[in-house]
Amino acid sequence: MSLAIISPGRNPKAWIDVIKKHKPNLRIQVHPDIDEPDAVEVVMVWQHPPGILSQFKNLKMVSSMGAGVDHILSDTSIPEDMPIVRIVDEKLTWSMTNYVVMGILNFHRQFHRFQEDKRNKVWDMSDPEIPVKIGVMGVGALGGDVVDKLRYMDFEVFGYGFSEKTDLDYPYFPKDQLDQFLSQINVVVCLLPLTSDTENLMNRDFFNQCQPGTFIINAARGKHLVDEDLIEALDTGHISGALLDVYREEPLPKEHPFWDHEKIQFTPHIASVTNPEAAAPQVVENINRMEAGESLLNKVNRKKGY
Repeated sequence: MSLAIISPGRNPKAWIDVIKKHKPNLRIQVHPDIDEPDAVEVVMVWQHPPGILSQFKNLKMVSSMGAGVDHILSDTSIPEDMPIVRIVDEKLTWSMTNYVVMGILNFHRQFHRFQEDKRNKVWDMSDPEIPVKIGVMGVGALGGDVVDKLRYMDFEVFGYGFSEKTDLDYPYFPKDQLDQFLSQINVVVCLLPLTSDTENLMNRDFFNQCQPGTFIINAARGKHLVDEDLIEALDTGHISGALLDVYREEPLPKEHPFWDHEKIQFTPHIASVTNPEAAAPQVVENINRMEAGESLLNKVNRKKGY
């Protein structure tokens, strides 16, 4: 049995070291140097070239190297009955929550306004805080923790998602109540999984439904956002600003207008980065479970997209 790792542009050495520590006899082949594809029964992938998994005739499981699986589900060459698993890591949740809270506090306390005042030697103590009501789109493992921490800090928080939830102790709006959700808030945090329902969700109609002055945070997937529609909403002043960590194309092309837009702050997809020390043992555990005929951990529901 062999494990193949396919993660173009990334060095998988840290993953290999941890996997070998937990399963020394497992043979690991790393793309593009895969000389025995028929021996591969498990693949670990991140942004793999679509169709490349077809070379593995004895493949039994596909594992994402992170929490996201849209890069796998978009590959139509993968058989529909192929088990797909993902990584669930408390450190991912911790990092994502810190990132989102940082973005909200910077908006709430107008950090960038006061840094601009510093550059211009302006002493202006007026209106030091922007009152905020925060809407979190996607309240699963990541978004749910964001909601919990924000509520602990006494912020007013609303949830939104594409599944019915009745056991929450804060206001929650299902997918057909987007307009009602947006009418309650002036900070939007997108942590939705990328599915056919959520792709291009943040478009011109979405922004028009937002309250004037709304601030946007997208730390989910670049394809949730229609770039030109955000720029239009920022230029008209209807949307006050945005903090982005994910993009339709990564690295972000140097000619992209996000680089020079004064109302956009962004980071290079670092809001929450998978830690191999925590993630690789989950891959090994699922390999052991597969070999023993046991149920897999964190198996993806392909209909839901996560």
